[in-house]
Amino acid sequence: MRVLILNQNSTVPPDQRVWPEAEALTARGYEVHIICPLGKGYPLRRENIDGIRVYRYSPGPEGRSITGYLREYTVAILSLLFLTLVIRARRRIDVVMISNPPDLLFVVAMPLMALGARLVYDHHDACPELMIAKGFRAGSWVVRLNTLFERFTYRACDVSLEPNESFRDIALERGHMRQEDTFVVRNAPRTTRFADSRADDKYRYGRKHMVAYVGMMAIQDGLDYLIDAAHVIVTDWQRHDIQFVLVGSGPELERLRERVRALNLRDYMTFTGFISDPVALGSVLKTADVFVGPDPANPMNNISSMHKTVEYMLLRKPIVQFDLCEGRATAGEASLYAAPNDVTDFAKSIVRLVDDPEMRDRMGDIGFQRITTDLNWDAQVPGLLAAYERVLAKPRTSGTAGKPAKEGRTPRSSVTSEPRRMSS
Repeated sequence: MRVLILNQNSTVPPDQRVWPEAEALTARGYEVHIICPLGKGYPLRRENIDGIRVYRYSPGPEGRSITGYLREYTVAILSLLFLTLVIRARRRIDVVMISNPPDLLFVVAMPLMALGARLVYDHHDACPELMIAKGFRAGSWVVRLNTLFERFTYRACDVSLEPNESFRDIALERGHMRQEDTFVVRNAPRTTRFADSRADDKYRYGRKHMVAYVGMMAIQDGLDYLIDAAHVIVTDWQRHDIQFVLVGSGPELERLRERVRALNLRDYMTFTGFISDPVALGSVLKTADVFVGPDPANPMNNISSMHKTVEYMLLRKPIVQFDLCEGRATAGEASLYAAPNDVTDFAKSIVRLVDDPEMRDRMGDIGFQRITTDLNWDAQVPGLLAAYERVLAKPRTSGTAGKPAKEGRTPRSSVTSEPRRMSS
């Protein structure tokens, strides 16, 4: 069976959800093709990596306004569609898997669906909530349009993959998916991801303690809260023994760097940029004493499972984050939870962990135990493969994928085949 994965949001192999999915499918015997944008460190337009065929296109500039989003997504949709048709001209495609954002990729899949391919929706971000987090009003036409695209995507798909129970609720309630067509496949790391990495004290820049962040740097990721907390710690509380290291890139990176300079925090906050090599990334992260997730409380972040959180737990280190529903469901007692969007409380939690090594060790052990038992990638693979077995068992292009059964949906509490949200 041949699978085509469409991914507009990032390149592979660095994408820590799409690439493990592709490897798991390949190991099961599927022939996997991926179309994605070019990315830093991955300049080849055609590449065969461990049997996975990768096709990359030149992305437009990342959107930061309505005009920017239109330009970005127009380039992406046309590029994805062209490469999809090129691949289909050479071989049959049995399953198309679309990875949002945006919730427009069903348009690219439609020609293949017309030729009999099934559609799997891999739900990465709740796009209506994402638009609100980016600053659009809840009732604005932009948010309403994204809700419409989400509805069309669920209507088109045969099966959906959801990263947690909150997203599964969206599939059942807004998407009108059947219970049996919705599978929870969590964002989860391989337990060997940083096995070859070693801590390196050069990242402490001569200071006793190190606090680290890794992830995207967009407006919804809350890096301004982290900068404000560092300003409180360094300037107001006169703590000069803590180095903050921020790993990642995104549309806000240069603005954040300028803000750090303006606050005279340049000596205390280091921006490394994006690090694609897992060994080098692990070296930075293993040096840290405390990890932070400054994602602010908003409708999107409250229901999102952050990949950085499980990577932090894999490294056996404690976390400070704002108190969000899925953040607490993931980390449990491996994290301290600051009052939502409260900079001072966030700063207090960081200092509390920095000054208490026994608490750090205890919380790190709790997080590592959760990873090794339930939240690692190997534990997610059966759900992914079950979703593919389900989609291939369905009639081709039935046109009813998103419709609820006539007798109504089964109450969630009565379904035992799906993973449940972990208690905190």
